[in-house]
Amino acid sequence: MKSKILVLFASLLLSFNALAISLQDAKAQGFVGEQTNGYLGLVKETSDAKTLVSSINAKRKSHYQKIAKKNSISVNDVAKLAAEKAIKATKKGQYIQNTRGKWIKK
Repeated sequence: MKSKILVLFASLLLSFNALAISLQDAKAQGFVGEQTNGYLGLVKETSDAKTLVSSINAKRKSHYQKIAKKNSISVNDVAKLAAEKAIKATKKGQYIQNTRGKWIKK
């Protein structure tokens, strides 16, 4: 089951490839960061960053729901696993959320 989740998570990351440049730009400029709940969060609010976060999070939620249904686990469990992987994959100097909900640079 874990391998299926990893494969589906990899496909999730690849599906964001079309947004990778703008997502990576937003991360590099410190506008967005990875939250502990598996979703992207706003670090500095701009209209572009807010639109990006809404778009990415809607897609993530949809993928998490599909993965959860396919593996008979909760959406929150999928989101937690995704959060761990996304935070681990975040580049040094970009923002991640700590367990107290504060933004810190990795």
